[in-house]
Amino acid sequence: MQSVSVGEEETVVRMFVRHRVTDFGTWRSVYDGIDQERRGLGVTDHAVYQGLDDPNDITVWHEFSTQNEAESFASSPQLRETMQRAGVQGQPDIWFTTAA
Repeated sequence: MQSVSVGEEETVVRMFVRHRVTDFGTWRSVYDGIDQERRGLGVTDHAVYQGLDDPNDITVWHEFSTQNEAESFASSPQLRETMQRAGVQGQPDIWFTTAA
């Protein structure tokens, strides 16, 4: 996380991604295999969730120190290639948030 002065709040940007995958086990193996790459692209924290009724309905969040890092990650060729290799079906829904 980036350092801040006393009295300033730290900015955290969270990127959410929701998509369907062909097979969760395959997807998870690919996802776990790129942990170092994610960190190198600015990801400071992350979590994975599965739909209760559909284990191939995946929502992931990634945390970043800046909006620019989050948007760069979302548009990176590495992410597109990894999603394809992991069996992501169709276009993912991607949105960004920050604490209010």
